[in-house]
Amino acid sequence: MKNLSLYIDLAFCIVVLPLMTLIFPIERWFHNFPWYVVSIGVWLYFLYFLNRFLTVPYLFRRGKCFMAGIAMAVLPFLVTYVISCVTLYPPKPSIHDMGIGRVFPNIQQYQQAVWSLFMIVEAFSFAVGLLTQTNIQRSRRRAVESERDKAEISLYKAQIKPHFMFNTLNSLYGLFLMKDENALASLEKFISMMRYMHTTSMCDFVPLSEEVDYIKQYVGLQKLRLNEMTSVILDVDIADSSLTIPPMLLVTFVENCFKHGVSPVEKGCIKMCLREKDGKMEFLTTNHVFPVKRIGGEHMGIDNCRKRLGLIYPGKHQLEIINEGSSFKVKLIIDLKA
Repeated sequence: MKNLSLYIDLAFCIVVLPLMTLIFPIERWFHNFPWYVVSIGVWLYFLYFLNRFLTVPYLFRRGKCFMAGIAMAVLPFLVTYVISCVTLYPPKPSIHDMGIGRVFPNIQQYQQAVWSLFMIVEAFSFAVGLLTQTNIQRSRRRAVESERDKAEISLYKAQIKPHFMFNTLNSLYGLFLMKDENALASLEKFISMMRYMHTTSMCDFVPLSEEVDYIKQYVGLQKLRLNEMTSVILDVDIADSSLTIPPMLLVTFVENCFKHGVSPVEKGCIKMCLREKDGKMEFLTTNHVFPVKRIGGEHMGIDNCRKRLGLIYPGKHQLEIINEGSSFKVKLIIDLKA
């Protein structure tokens, strides 16, 4: 609850502390020494808020603030001692005096009340203050971790874009170089995909249906440059297309299929299956592996995708990558409702 500490403060000041004072003969003392009772009441409420909003927060800091917190924690004991030393009337042992008064007759009942209420206020204010500061520190750590995760995700997204554009432009270059009739159609699809990348660049999540359409455009673009040696199968079955997913997440694995599973002289098959049911998405890819020339950043796309998954879906996803030498398989399961 957002205002829990405020409610606890009000409950203590309005209910708990007044009820605790009723244990002692406050009415008799107030009738004889009103200035003393009022002073004690003001001091106890001041002490409570001093501890809540200054002493405890300062104890969570460092340097001079921490030392000031120590001083503010010790000083109330001295002030309370001075207040309790005020002599209202000579000590008279009474059968009504309880507790410490029987053991130490010189300690008056009003002095016992001062110290008892003081310790109650000290314990309660420190307990609530420590609880509040602990929650604040925890919230700050979560905020820092969240901002760090967002920064890392943004970095991975920024790295994926040039990686993807390099590979796609390389394919377009080959089509234009060979004066392929599909070159212009490929360029149109590429422009449409660039538009999607631009519109989703600032989005953390996009509808699953839009991501699927993007994958279909990418597969269609790659098909334009393939010959009859490679067959491509894309199977999509989505029950709830309104579910969201981080943009450019699945295309990394699709791109990997076309990068390593295509040969102009050997037969190969690329299979991709995307299914969703009850919020659980399962994405499977299978492709042959043909030797390609190794370049820098060979596994950057999949590594970035793995890191994004760990940051966005910690404990809510499963990623299996099986490299059998002649074939490469990927199985990704994500709980999109998590």
